[in-house]
Amino acid sequence: MDQRAEDGLSPYRVFMRAEWATLRADTPMTLRTDEVTRLRSLHDRLDITEVEEIYLPLSRLLSLYVAATQRLFRAQQRFLGTEDAKMPYIIGVGGSVAVGKSTTARVLQALLTRWPNTPQVDLLTTDGFLYPNAVLEREGLMEKKGFPESYDLPALLRFLSDVKAGRRPVRAPVYSHLVYDVVANQSIEIDRPDILIVEGLNVLQAGRPPKDGKAIPFVSDFFDFSVYLDADEDVLEQWYVDRFLTLRGTAFRDPKSYFHRYAQLPDAEAAKTARSIWSRINLVNLRENILPTRQRADLILKKEASHLVQEVALRKL
Repeated sequence: MDQRAEDGLSPYRVFMRAEWATLRADTPMTLRTDEVTRLRSLHDRLDITEVEEIYLPLSRLLSLYVAATQRLFRAQQRFLGTEDAKMPYIIGVGGSVAVGKSTTARVLQALLTRWPNTPQVDLLTTDGFLYPNAVLEREGLMEKKGFPESYDLPALLRFLSDVKAGRRPVRAPVYSHLVYDVVANQSIEIDRPDILIVEGLNVLQAGRPPKDGKAIPFVSDFFDFSVYLDADEDVLEQWYVDRFLTLRGTAFRDPKSYFHRYAQLPDAEAAKTARSIWSRINLVNLRENILPTRQRADLILKKEASHLVQEVALRKL
């Protein structure tokens, strides 16, 4: 976290876990233990207590933010004398490989869907906007898959622009983690949800603005709220290795898996391979592209080796 927090100059207010947990107030628990178990990803330690102490306060905060945005929208309607349709509220979830972005996104979706007004909450991963492997191989980018340059950024920006413009339906490409590639001729449909959660490695990535001033250059420009999941480098590496070793005995065994060649590796060699991939690709991406975006988030969830969130930083208004 920003060391300036101690002298009051940080743009964030930092909460330790116990203090943050009290902000749940009377927010009801709407998920059962078995549902929480189904929502968590491989090697995450998410349990009902984590939802109660971390994600219920966040759900309460988001309900206040969404309500405030809706009030502002109605005020603007009165000012302009228009009857424009309400646009989706977009939440971005970013962070490193293996940090638990997918779990956080799914838990938020489940909690937000069960608000009293039962909003429609859709979830999108930016993996579908990666260039197909054939393109990455042709451009020499397979070793930089997940880096900003490996995404079809114009397509992702068009998608988000269409969502915010209220077009319906809007379609996004589908990615298969099994074959490690975009699936041809398949798409998911986003049809003007109340809330859209967008999860991905580089969703908070900034870049060089266009000189003509015509395009919105950043994905995060479309976000109403953003969450960054944080953990120390050595912790992230161990989580990545643990996940790789587990997948070696599960998904990698499928002959269709892109990583099937790793399924028969002995433990020591598998761990060595995982650490090589981590240091050669994922660590470089983290240091060069992902970590520098942390301070652009509205909320930072800092995890410890236990996978539990121990510190929450909320950007001041």
